[in-house]
Amino acid sequence: MSKPASGRIFDLGILRRIVSYVGPYKTRFAITGLLVIALALLAPIRPWLIQQAIDKDLPAGDLNGLLNMFLLVIATLVIEAIFQFYQTYYANWVAQSVTLDLRSKLFTHVLKFKLKYFDRTPVGSFVTRLISDIDGIAEVFSNGLLTIIGDLLKLVFVIILMLVINWKMTLIVLLPIPILLIATKIFQVAIRKAFTQVRNQVSKMNNFVQEHVTGMSIVQIFNREKREKEKFEGINKEHMQANINSIWAFSIFFPVVELLSAASVALLLWWGIGDVVNEKVTLGIILQFILYIFMLYRPIRQLADRFNVLQMGIVNAERVFKVFDTEERIVDDGPLDGIKFKGDIEFKNVWFAYNDEDWVLKDLSFEVKTGQTLAFVGATGAGKSSVINLLSRFYEFQKGEILVDGISLREIQVDCIRENIAVVLQDVFLFSDSIKNNITLNDSSISDEKLIAASKAVGAHPFISKLPGEYDFDVKERGGMLSVGQRQLLAFIRAYVYNPSILVLDEATSSVDTESEELIQHAIQKLTEGRTSIIIAHRLSTIQKADKIIVLDKGMVVEQGSHQELIEQEGHYRKLFELQFQD
Repeated sequence: MSKPASGRIFDLGILRRIVSYVGPYKTRFAITGLLVIALALLAPIRPWLIQQAIDKDLPAGDLNGLLNMFLLVIATLVIEAIFQFYQTYYANWVAQSVTLDLRSKLFTHVLKFKLKYFDRTPVGSFVTRLISDIDGIAEVFSNGLLTIIGDLLKLVFVIILMLVINWKMTLIVLLPIPILLIATKIFQVAIRKAFTQVRNQVSKMNNFVQEHVTGMSIVQIFNREKREKEKFEGINKEHMQANINSIWAFSIFFPVVELLSAASVALLLWWGIGDVVNEKVTLGIILQFILYIFMLYRPIRQLADRFNVLQMGIVNAERVFKVFDTEERIVDDGPLDGIKFKGDIEFKNVWFAYNDEDWVLKDLSFEVKTGQTLAFVGATGAGKSSVINLLSRFYEFQKGEILVDGISLREIQVDCIRENIAVVLQDVFLFSDSIKNNITLNDSSISDEKLIAASKAVGAHPFISKLPGEYDFDVKERGGMLSVGQRQLLAFIRAYVYNPSILVLDEATSSVDTESEELIQHAIQKLTEGRTSIIIAHRLSTIQKADKIIVLDKGMVVEQGSHQELIEQEGHYRKLFELQFQD
């Protein structure tokens, strides 16, 4: 696991981890590196050619020599342009390839997380990690690491050449460099802090916008537009201030670089003109040194930008790798896979808590046989939905044992469990896609004939046939184009076409009107035929035919039996029944 980069200029451990993703593209990455070295070597040649023309060909009046030097300068520029093109292209190609791999790997990694992770992680934060932060990592390859190496090599080659030509004049020219290095160090620290603030504020803004767009109906129902606008303006101002802090650092650093660059030129002229008069140095060398000064300061100024890119890439990578290093997966080391459940389910002394020992289920035991229907009733928070979360292994229980067909649930691979269990939730989630794709979830093995047959069996075919495009009708985000009842029916079809061994219905009729409830009751009857079913319901009318009804209270079984048996007991269930049917 990588160490946090916080408090460092950059973290070499994280940098090595970023570079490790280049593996599949090492050939193009190596070519890019060679082009960077070639460009660094070519850069000092042009000032030398100009010096030769001024000091040799011009005094001698050698027009052919001047023309040849001019052509050599042009040829050097053309070669540099070609090398620069391929270096930029390959660097960005590698960057985008690494981005593709990172996004795919991160998304695949998160798909296996427990639901508990998503309970406590804002959607906007994860979107920022998957999109913006990984884009920032791509910048490390396209405009960061190799470019920094190229700039450093250029600096080294230029300084060595200047020392060879005239070491005294070189030392005079380099006098402002220590001040520049100190300024650059201060700038790097300041800009890292500013950029970290920017990324935090971007994540905060993403979270706010995502939540409030999703919950816009609540904002408007309770007339909270003005208050939420004020909150957004506060977050927006914080985002602006974070960006201004980074701009402030740039606005100080760049003038300092220009000032020190001018100081080097001034020192060169002050020292060099005397040598020119005394014929110790030629005018061409003075001009060559001026060009080299610009070559020195421009990369140093750009180095600050490159280091910022590198630093931000490391900040982004630190966030992304934190998600990679998060171990929130269900332990999936069961030896059994590819089995078809019969449908026997048994909970034996199961204890479960979402947090520490705040128990939601306490010593829960029950059994349901193949083909039977088991119903759970109880007040909100009694633990009903937790039962199905454990059965599908969305969460892990702490104590006890859950058996399916006499086999411990933890002995069966998670994919196999979920292939055998279909869950229809109260809050049906539909993707912004066609009805067909929302039912089949893009499973090509489900034919159109099977899809239509399932829709007819559930009773949803008539309303789908009336929609524009029928099964190709786009339901839009979260199924917003459909009613609650229609969305619920699609969820039943989705469960039906997958032909599960065990069916779970979680409050499947609690939010629908009477007409839709009749259709859904028909769908429930069709779905539960011949398979083990677990029904969680507030409406007791939906479970009167269940083989067994369990009444939960504060995570414990307080009553169980058939509808008639529970009515005769005159306990919790009868009170609930009389409250619903007292009219």
